[in-house]
Amino acid sequence: MSRPPLPPFSRETAIQKVRLAEDAWNSRDSSKVATAYTLDTKWRNRARFVSTRDEVEAFLSGKWVRENEYRLIKELWAFNENRIAVRYAYEWRDNSRNWFRSYGNENWEFSADGLMQNRHASINDLPIREQDRLFHWPLGRRPDGHPSLSDLGL
Repeated sequence: MSRPPLPPFSRETAIQKVRLAEDAWNSRDSSKVATAYTLDTKWRNRARFVSTRDEVEAFLSGKWVRENEYRLIKELWAFNENRIAVRYAYEWRDNSRNWFRSYGNENWEFSADGLMQNRHASINDLPIREQDRLFHWPLGRRPDGHPSLSDLGL
C-alpha cells in the first residue's frame, strides 16, 4: 500500500501532504486516519507515546470522544526529502461546553511508500470564549476559501 504524494517531497507535494492530513483529521474517522501510518509507527503526542497503527486508531477514537466540534488547520513549516514539519491550531470544546484552541507543531518522517513512520507533536491548549472562536465551517473538511493560520494571524 502506498500513500501519495511520496517522498522525496517538493514544496508543492509537501503542501499537498499537509492538506491531505488536515482533511483526514477533520473527518474525525480514526480508522481512516490510522491508515496513513505504518504498522509500526512511532508517535509522541504531548506526553503520550504510541507505537503501532492500532494504538493510533485507539488514541484518536478517544481523542474525538473528548474533543467535541473539532476543527483543525495545518500549515507547512518546512520540508526536506522524507520529512515535513507543520504548525497547526484546532478548536474544540469539552463535555462541559468549555472551548479551547490548541496550538501545535509536528515533525513527520515518512517511509518510501508515503506512510508516516514517525510523528512528534508538541501541543498547548488555550481556553477561549465561544465568541472568540475563529473556525466556524461545518464539521468536516475545511473549505478551500477559508483563511489559513497565517491569514488569521495565528
